[in-house]
Amino acid sequence: MALPPQTDEARKAALAKAGEARRARAEMKQLLQVGSLTLAEVFERAETDDIIAGTKVAAVINSLPGVGKVKTIRTLEEHNIPDNRRLRGLGVRQKATLLELFG
Repeated sequence: MALPPQTDEARKAALAKAGEARRARAEMKQLLQVGSLTLAEVFERAETDDIIAGTKVAAVINSLPGVGKVKTIRTLEEHNIPDNRRLRGLGVRQKATLLELFG
């Protein structure tokens, strides 16, 4: 099924919005890497910010200092968190578990 045609203005607006979302997520992950932002603060931001809430949990965990891809995958598997889960989709217990591990 093909997408309906968009006007040039609508396409430019969509591209700008997507670029803004990528920049916000990259900035958040960079702040996590250097330790300027904690996992608890990311969860708080996700409550009000739709861009942050749409970030994948695996990407956030992988951005934490001392956590690589293997540890991220193992952690998600051990705690039954799908690798495509986004911050918005985490349950209260899952958030508490991740904060206990990495907070």
